[in-house]
This record gives sequence, structure tokens and C-alpha cells, in this order.
Amino acid sequence: MTQATGVEALPTADFFDYESMLSVAEQRKLHELRDFLAAEIAPYAGEWWNRAEFPAHILPKLAALELSTPAQRGYSHLFAGLVIAEITRVDTSIATFFLVHHDLFVEALYEFGSDDQRGRLLDDASNLRTTGAFALTEPEHGSDVAGGMETRARRISSHGGAADDDGGDCWVLNGAKRWIGNGTFCDYMLVWARDEADGAVRGFIVDASLPGVTRSRIENKIALRTVQNADIVFDGVRVREADRFATISGFEDTNKLLRGSRIMVAWQAVGQQLAAFDVARQYAVERRQFGRPLAKFQLIQQQLVSMLGNAVASMGMMVRIAQLQDRDAADMAQVALAKSYTSARMRETVAMGRSLLGGNGIVTDFRMAKIFADAEAIYTYEGSYEINTLIVGRAVTGVSAIV
Repeated sequence: MTQATGVEALPTADFFDYESMLSVAEQRKLHELRDFLAAEIAPYAGEWWNRAEFPAHILPKLAALELSTPAQRGYSHLFAGLVIAEITRVDTSIATFFLVHHDLFVEALYEFGSDDQRGRLLDDASNLRTTGAFALTEPEHGSDVAGGMETRARRISSHGGAADDDGGDCWVLNGAKRWIGNGTFCDYMLVWARDEADGAVRGFIVDASLPGVTRSRIENKIALRTVQNADIVFDGVRVREADRFATISGFEDTNKLLRGSRIMVAWQAVGQQLAAFDVARQYAVERRQFGRPLAKFQLIQQQLVSMLGNAVASMGMMVRIAQLQDRDAADMAQVALAKSYTSARMRETVAMGRSLLGGNGIVTDFRMAKIFADAEAIYTYEGSYEINTLIVGRAVTGVSAIV
């Protein structure tokens, strides 16, 4: 498989042609996605990033691709992963929006939602007529949020005189969340809170316009600037019992959802490497120094081959994870190894790419600076490299170094 670089047709970063493992229909759909990204995202992503603005106007066109939660639509897990990788390859911020909304919020409706909740919310959310967020991390709790969660939920019975608008029981939420992607503009958010009565972690669908919800954008980021991360405060927010995920009775109930989102972030690490290789290779072929293309220098070729090796190895690991997903057999330790490994290789790859571009590698005009910066967010979220490493360490030794 080849791609045009502006000089000649050269092999793509999918050097082992993993894409050929997709069905013909999936390959056709992936090409449709690429065409959309080339026309609607690639020419503008740098400016959106520079201005830290989210392009809400593209959502109807993105929805028209009908790629919300691909596995729920009958596509393979490999296809679902490659969708995230391809969007990341063009713009990590848009991929992160897609992941948060579809793979966390919409997927939660499929996984935990009642018939009533899915009937009210799923169609609009799947078609991006409404947007969602996933509110888990807190100002003082990131990696330890499962045990340290401070946001509280208190149930109030209608018999106590404090009923919701429908005359039924409701919950009162108090607390704060931080780093919530899509948090400034979402219509709904899945909020995790600890039940004051029994200490169990519960999940709630919260209308972001409810009284007591305060949202403020996190400023001065050096990564994922297009993503609108928010600090969110809940002050006496009343949520109907009908908007609680009744099947969630503890944090462990969310493992399947969180495992899936961690897999998709690992696919982002793959996409980030594909992007870095694309930009670095084209620059090396077209940029001339000392009277010849950079690509003719041995050290430049060594860097490109190292970047390619990292990308192909990371993609190979994720292809195997997708196969395990097809059998519902990917456990959290395997996923943690994939996320830690691919994000570490990604960090190496984007650093080599930035170095290869020299001074041009630190300005967003040449894309590599943006790729380099966005990689730092991928390295950290959905479990930092260190936390995922310790999850695997616990699995292979039987001894936990976390607690």
C-alpha cells in the first residue's frame, strides 16, 4: 500500500499492511473517513489548536459518517481502533473529542443505560445532536480516584418532602471534577460520585444545564488545545433517580467501559506515531540541506526507520488486542501493557520526529510541534505510563506496588 508524499509514491507507515485484515466494507469505510479528514479537518486543525477553539460546526458532518461506537454497529474491534488511529493521525484533539463522547458517554448508555435512558438519549447522542462528557477525575484525585473519590451523592426520598419534578426520589450531588473533556459545552455528562449512605461509587447522567453546575475552561494547556477541558463544580445539584445508572453499584462495574477507553487511547498512541512518521518522512524527502535532500543522510534514514519500527510494533500489539476483544478476552493487565508500551514508543517516535525537523519542529506551521505536544497528554491520560506499568507488574508478580 502506498501514499503520495509530494515527491513519489512511497510505502505508508502501515508497513506490514495490517489494514488489509479489515473486511472490504471496512476498508471502504476507512477510506471514506480519510477523505473526510483530509477535506474537513487537516487544513484547519493547526489554527483550531493555536486558538484553542473547538470546531462545533463540523459535528453534523462527523455524525454523517455513522461511526459512533463502531463495534455497536457491527464493525470489528480492529476497525474501531483504526478509526481512532486515523482521526488521531490528522488531529489528536478531534480524536479525543470522538473518544470521550462516543467511547465513554455513548458506550456507557449502551452498557449501563436502562431502556428509558437509551430511549431518551441514545439516538441524539449517537448522531451528535447532543454531546456528552465523562466526569471522573477530580482536582485532588487522578490515578487514585477509585478509592479517593470525594464527590458525594445523597439520596432524598419523596417522603421526606424533597422530591424531584416528577414527584419521585432524587439525588443531590456535591463536589468537583477536573480535566473533563468536552466539559465546557457538553449537554450531558456521566458523573461518578460516592454514595453517602454506603460509600459505593455510583454513576449519574447529569444535564449540564441543571442549577448548581458550574463549568470553567482550563486555560494555558500545551497539549490538546482544541479539546475543551473543564473544571466542574456541583453544588447541591439535584438529579432524578431515573437518571442514575441503576446497574452500577461500585467502581468495579465500570471496568469494561474503562478498559475499552484505555484501548482506544493506546490506538491514539499508534495514530500519533503514524502522524509523526508521515510528517518527518515527507520533510526529509522534500527538505534540502548541503545541496541534497535530508533523506540522503544516513542518520536521517536511521531516525525514520526507528520511528517506523516503533509505529509498526505498536500497531501489531494493538491488532492482537483487537483480536482478544473480538473474543471478549482482553483483560486489564494486557490492556495496561498495551497502553504503557505504545505510549512509551510514541514518546520516542515524536521526539525523533521533532529533532528531524530541527528548528521547524518547534512551530505548529510544520505540524510536528503540535504532534509532539499532544503526545504528552496521551502519555498521561487513561492511566499514566507509570500506573499502567504497575498494573502489569502486579499481574506478573502477584504483588501490588500501588497500595
